[in-house]
Amino acid sequence: MCRWAAYRGDPLYLEELVSSPAHSLVEQSHCATRAKTATNGDGFGIAWYGDRPEPGRYRDILPAWSDCNLKSLARQIRSPLFLAHVRAATGGGTRRDNCHPFVFENWSFQHNGQISNFDRLRRPMEAILDDRLFHARSGTTDSELLFLLALHFGMASNPISAMAETIGFVEDLSLQLIDSVLVRFTAAFSDGKSLYAIRYATDRKAPTLYASPVGSGNCIVSEPLNDDVDAWHEIPDGSAVVIDDTGVHVTPFQPQERARVEREAVTAIPA
Repeated sequence: MCRWAAYRGDPLYLEELVSSPAHSLVEQSHCATRAKTATNGDGFGIAWYGDRPEPGRYRDILPAWSDCNLKSLARQIRSPLFLAHVRAATGGGTRRDNCHPFVFENWSFQHNGQISNFDRLRRPMEAILDDRLFHARSGTTDSELLFLLALHFGMASNPISAMAETIGFVEDLSLQLIDSVLVRFTAAFSDGKSLYAIRYATDRKAPTLYASPVGSGNCIVSEPLNDDVDAWHEIPDGSAVVIDDTGVHVTPFQPQERARVEREAVTAIPA
């Protein structure tokens, strides 16, 4: 499982999440405390927004703790909205194209989780993408493909609904092809204006997610950046988060297609 952090608010140096805190993302890359694996050394990445609509991005396959450029960039770059990620690969080789965050136009996306039997679902998942999105795929991970599917399902107009339809599509596909489904999905994504996150799993064992004020903004993280327990609010499993100018908003999240399948299944039960 991976670890990640994201921030939205007044401009903040990236190091305030990435490298400075006692349990920073760099620290979590070799000593995570709330994940199945303590080491997340299969690459890292950061995506940040500035004066242009599209985000800047820096990724590499080195472990975050061993890249001096990462610490230097994090110390110099200030941004009102950024995403950062350290990777523990569950699928896809250790290569730069597989490191998060993934970007497309003004969107950025990072993920922690997995799709069971992805090797059997990958081809039909890719098949529904139009040419523009299909050719934007450069890596081999389930994470990047989920991002592109969400763009296909209308992320630009309704990000949370698009993610609900994406996860529902994957679950429905898995049920049809494999007769079982396991999706674990904790992700952050942004259009450069608002910051979004989702925590969800079919087995109620979603990777962890926490939120807290930081400086004059708010951050969401895989695990707390310090020992101030009272400052960190755990986001419940089955939740969507939106961080915008009005604050942090948490609402229930349920895949759309799965809800339809469940309704049809209930209707089919004889009275």
